[in-house]
Amino acid sequence: MVLGGAWPSVLVLAGTVLLAGGGRRLVRPHPTHALLLEALGTFQVCACTHELRLLADTPPQPYGVLGLAYVLTVLHGLTLVGCTCNPCGTLQHVLGGGLTARRGALQLGAQVAGAGLARAYMHSLWGSSSSVAHARALAEGCAHPIRTTGTQAFCIELLFSAVFQLTLLHIESVRPRLRVHLVALLITLLVYGGGNLTGAIFNPALAFSLHTNCFHEEFWEYSLVYWIAPLLGTVFVAIVWDEILHLIF
Repeated sequence: MVLGGAWPSVLVLAGTVLLAGGGRRLVRPHPTHALLLEALGTFQVCACTHELRLLADTPPQPYGVLGLAYVLTVLHGLTLVGCTCNPCGTLQHVLGGGLTARRGALQLGAQVAGAGLARAYMHSLWGSSSSVAHARALAEGCAHPIRTTGTQAFCIELLFSAVFQLTLLHIESVRPRLRVHLVALLITLLVYGGGNLTGAIFNPALAFSLHTNCFHEEFWEYSLVYWIAPLLGTVFVAIVWDEILHLIF
């Protein structure tokens, strides 16, 4: 995709953020609708990542898409305050005592619903677009994001999830405006380091939304890499943080 051809994707990204923002404005007056906010937040993250994947070949590579990933992550951080948008984050809250198991299960359901809605929304949008990139993405089956051995992919997603969750715990007390930039920088660095090997997803809901066809074709391998590995990384962080690190920091 040449630079000029990126504008349809940029418009889709902007429209998606505005759409999700409009939905949140309708829901926000009702504090009991936290699960709807979680679903809308997950929808925004997943839908934007669907479109962002199409810009991977936009020059200058890979810095163009990395810069856009940073900007989008900051935008998510500023607009999705209070939303987890990641089953690993929900598990972290449950293990840390911040959520009950029942509430965590409901939040997980909201995230899965948001991820599925994002996939359906993007496919509908691509189907009505005249962009060549959108037509190609719509016709794409499994994108085969795992470009290394299954064992290495499992370790990468486990490690990235552990690093991400540990960082979130460590910077909890940092000012929110600074924290979103630190999180965005970390995600951008992880994508730069492992994006060409596994996609550096470390979010089971996002993986389900992006690679549903792959789960249909190779369920066990993709479940281990994109579901089990990130969740195990989160459990590891919860254990280490409770037993050791919080005493240090």
